[in-house]
Amino acid sequence: MTTQQLYEQIQKKKSFLCIGLDVDLNKIPSHLLELEDPIFEFNKAIIDATHDLCVSYKPNTAFYEVYGIKGWQSLQKTINYINEKYPEIFTIADAKRGDIGNTSTMYAKAFFEDLQFDSVTVAPYMGKDSVEPFLAFENKHTILLALTSNEGAFDFQTKNVDGKELYKQVLETSKSWKNSENLMYVVGATKAEYFTEIRKIVPTSFLLVPGVGAQGGSLAEVCKYGLAENVGLLINSSRGIIYASNGTDFEEKAREEALKLQMEMETILVSSSKLKV
Repeated sequence: MTTQQLYEQIQKKKSFLCIGLDVDLNKIPSHLLELEDPIFEFNKAIIDATHDLCVSYKPNTAFYEVYGIKGWQSLQKTINYINEKYPEIFTIADAKRGDIGNTSTMYAKAFFEDLQFDSVTVAPYMGKDSVEPFLAFENKHTILLALTSNEGAFDFQTKNVDGKELYKQVLETSKSWKNSENLMYVVGATKAEYFTEIRKIVPTSFLLVPGVGAQGGSLAEVCKYGLAENVGLLINSSRGIIYASNGTDFEEKAREEALKLQMEMETILVSSSKLKV
């Protein structure tokens, strides 16, 4: 999927919502545990209930890897289901990979060729040769960790190195890498005050923004400083949507929470002077 196609979906749905499919068997409705593949059945129900309200789904691979081969099979069934039934959806493998070149190539093939994800999250710490193998895939996107929403982000990401914060150096340096037009960036919603500076460096790049909802990030604040002419935002919500209920009405409650965010996004898009949607 190209960024233009993603933008067209945002225009059509009046939404830039990404739903995180972080499935914990201890939290899903108990009646699903009786089924052969409760993880997939939970995901399928959430997807069917919310696909018209979001433009992206983001499974965090750790929530599948923890269950071994069965978990990986559930992930594969989930991505296959999205790609076959809702091909307009932008898919993100939240895997936070990144290693020496030949290893990164194998990671990229796993997510882009085997599983057919549209994008994957990647850690930049090992530099250019660990990221460029992901960028080599046409119409696939590499979502680089830039400024994350967790407390430990301040341990390194905001440290001043040679007169400039490290996260700014990551952003600026990454723009010089081969096929950098395929880059997106992770910027946490709890860091809303940083978006102005980030937009000076990457004015139209798409930013994947976790932290709205359960982590306390403000959608309005993120959009105030982070909205671009092409929208340029994917706002992720996981727990606040998929675990809105652990009863038999979990799909309906998930849809209700997704709809609240979509309606807020539509209001922001319609009223924004930065773009026309």
